[in-house]
Amino acid sequence: MTHSIYRAVACALIPAMTLGSLPLQAQAGIVGTEQALVTPAGQADRDRVSGFLAREDVRKELMAQGVNADDAIARVQAMSDAEVAQLAQRVDKAPAGAGVVGVLFTIFLILLVTDILGFTKVYPFTRPIR
Repeated sequence: MTHSIYRAVACALIPAMTLGSLPLQAQAGIVGTEQALVTPAGQADRDRVSGFLAREDVRKELMAQGVNADDAIARVQAMSDAEVAQLAQRVDKAPAGAGVVGVLFTIFLILLVTDILGFTKVYPFTRPIR
């Protein structure tokens, strides 16, 4: 009885080990940095936030807070996909015209923190910690 169990296990293991030892083929190609870092969904969020910042009423509000709109758009392009997705959600949730101040305040805080960390130089009143 034990001999037949060993034989059955051996009959199952021989093809499994043979197939497991065959080399697998993989294909690889060169991927550019921009292609690897920017996902299509991330680019759509960037376009949505940049379009929001390009609106005239938003530009006026940014200027009132002392932020150059072009610098804000450049900073959005430099953000990570997760940060842009979070900002795009806030832009989407805001009612038309009513949530502009909240979104602008968020952008103001992000730019302020990046100024303090030394990544950008948008505000003249900040000193980087580096």
